[in-house]
Amino acid sequence: MSMMIAPEQVERIVGNQHDDPFEILGPHAIAQNGKTVWAVRAYLPTADAAWVICPGDRTEYAMQAVHHPHFFECTIETPELANYQLRIKEGEHQRVIYDPYAFRSPGLTDFDLHLFAEGNHHRIYEKLGAHLMEVGGVKGVYFAVWAPNARNVSILADFNNWDGRKDQMRKRGNGIWELFIPEIGVGTSYKYEIKNIEGHIYEKSDPYGFQQEIRPKTASIVTDLSDYTWNDAEWMEQRRQGDALSKPISVYECHIGSWLHGSSSEPAKLPNGETAPVVLVSELKPGARFLTYRELAERLIPYVKELGYTHIELLPIAEHPFDGSWGYQVTGYYAATSRYGTPQDLMYFIDQCHQNNLGVIVDWVPGHFPKDGHGLAFFDGTHLYEHADPRKGEHKEWGTLVFNYNRNEVRNFLVANALFWFDKYHIDGVRVDAVASMLYLDYCRKPGEWVTNQYGGRENIEAADFLRQVNHTIFSYFPGALSIAEESTSWPMVSWPTYVGGLGFNLKWNMGWMHDMLDYFSMDPWFRQFHQNNITFSMWYNHSENFMLALSHDEVVHGKSNIIGKMPGDDWQKCANVRCLFAFMFTHPGKKTQFMSMEFGQWSEWNVWGDLDWDLLQIDRHKQLKLFTGDLNKLYCSETALYSQDFAEAGFDWIDCSDNRHSVVAFIRRAKDSDEFLVVVCNFTPQPHSHYRVGVPEAGFYIELFNSDARQYGGSNMGNLGGKWTDEWSYHNRPYSIDLCLPPLGVLVLKLQRDKAMSHSA
Repeated sequence: MSMMIAPEQVERIVGNQHDDPFEILGPHAIAQNGKTVWAVRAYLPTADAAWVICPGDRTEYAMQAVHHPHFFECTIETPELANYQLRIKEGEHQRVIYDPYAFRSPGLTDFDLHLFAEGNHHRIYEKLGAHLMEVGGVKGVYFAVWAPNARNVSILADFNNWDGRKDQMRKRGNGIWELFIPEIGVGTSYKYEIKNIEGHIYEKSDPYGFQQEIRPKTASIVTDLSDYTWNDAEWMEQRRQGDALSKPISVYECHIGSWLHGSSSEPAKLPNGETAPVVLVSELKPGARFLTYRELAERLIPYVKELGYTHIELLPIAEHPFDGSWGYQVTGYYAATSRYGTPQDLMYFIDQCHQNNLGVIVDWVPGHFPKDGHGLAFFDGTHLYEHADPRKGEHKEWGTLVFNYNRNEVRNFLVANALFWFDKYHIDGVRVDAVASMLYLDYCRKPGEWVTNQYGGRENIEAADFLRQVNHTIFSYFPGALSIAEESTSWPMVSWPTYVGGLGFNLKWNMGWMHDMLDYFSMDPWFRQFHQNNITFSMWYNHSENFMLALSHDEVVHGKSNIIGKMPGDDWQKCANVRCLFAFMFTHPGKKTQFMSMEFGQWSEWNVWGDLDWDLLQIDRHKQLKLFTGDLNKLYCSETALYSQDFAEAGFDWIDCSDNRHSVVAFIRRAKDSDEFLVVVCNFTPQPHSHYRVGVPEAGFYIELFNSDARQYGGSNMGNLGGKWTDEWSYHNRPYSIDLCLPPLGVLVLKLQRDKAMSHSA
């Protein structure tokens, strides 16, 4: 019979209404007649009987039901009681477990709680979530979750038959709930059962969980991210020491779930020889399965390397429930999607990229999140991660919710998440999605559907401050990294450092250039003479930001056609236009991004449920376009003039941009700390010009480095027989000039061959 516990205390535990079950459950030392007596209490909702097994001599003490048939207690007279176990009888079955409420060592210190409340715990992912831990010599998993407005939080898992009555967590400062569960480990599936003040129950996956079940299942999975051995130390050190912006950056943007599929009849093999789980793509493609991260390492990396790209950009690989969201509606910000394998498999893929001199950029989505019941929405029964006011907290057009950047813990969740991918997965950069939607309170909102900031403006000041914080933090920890903004407005200083008031990105997508180019190239070439401004306008503002020129996935979906389908003319002219566009893109200042399928001229729009149209590579013109893309990348990476001064005025100089009658432009690209330069001449019409004079700054022989109209690319093979000598004929305000043959819809790249120039002058 108990003398220590009151009925109302038992009722609070049985009714899941206690925010610190340790006050009642577990061992409690009581001084009695000069001796220490331990009262051990356990709430075991499915037990018929229970015993306490003492360590050492394994003595068993029968527990008695107190105030409730499943609330048990016994007293043990002993000076110390640690690591005892419970023997539990449930019907015909018995099991022996360690009591979770006997382990009181917290995983979170007061300093952790302080930093998190400030929004400055940069590695909070090492504290919150599920972590392998040893407490008092017993191995297990420590769980911690932030749910400040919850009445009660429990762990739902395999080990407790998903019964929220069994493993009730205790509340620490700042609304963090925690519990150590002994004798479980990697592979355990779990969720949190969260009850609000009214007793409504929400089953949530772990916001800080490192892995989730394969969709459509939604539970989190305990995993150990420290058990992968990296082999990219040389790459990481070179990245840390280098200046990313003075290097060539040519990005292959890829959605790995639709690049190529495997067959369910041929499952992938794991390193241990076992067969990987088969994850089917969809009913739209019977029998097709996703390739694993390891299979992609074998197939995607050599393909991208052959084409000469410097980076692979992955559309979001954080866990998401719906394939058709392309990954942009994230439910597991710290979990690499299980569609393609385990976290360690993704680490292997990135490791192999680095060993093949390929950087990895990941699309990151801090602007919004979906309303799925197991995700962040209404997480603890209140608007915790999102704004309560739908005028600030909802994107109705997308059906998603907006993060509350004004809340320290929410900012901490996102800042630490960006660092997490660099830290644990060794990524080289993030491309931040939909930055404009974050910066403007009225983004895609009608009058009356948004509220102003405190100054009466439309700018989201909290979001701008958040972006400054996350970029400052990324570059503080990971010099040499990339942070790229998909920002489509005229917001100033997006790619300027935070210490001068910028948002702190080091690159910004040039959406204006993209729209101008696609508008220009989609029109009949005869009309281009009236739209020369489309070609030249980007240089008026080029030095206001560090721009990346991007032809992305957004330009080949939703009825827009793929790139080659946008071009006018017959098939030959369409291919020539594509070559002309790509060559102009790679010679124009700015880093480069192209979406998969553009490299070989796919006609159809991108379909997230299908493969790329690889069969097209059996056709010469598509094979030739792929060769052209590879050679263009090799030219770009080999000529420092094309990348070393992308963002300096000294790196670019117009020779002539006013010949709209012929739709021709010519310009110079100059290398940094060198006298090397390239002359680029572009003819944007199908009309060739046999004697077209272009002014140049120095005398000598200009070798024709690259001709987009070459025969091997499917062109007409018009050119300049390898190069041209200069004439002493001042032209375009230059002291010398060369007489060129301009091919139709062609781009020429010429370089002064100085040894020839000197021998000729001698």
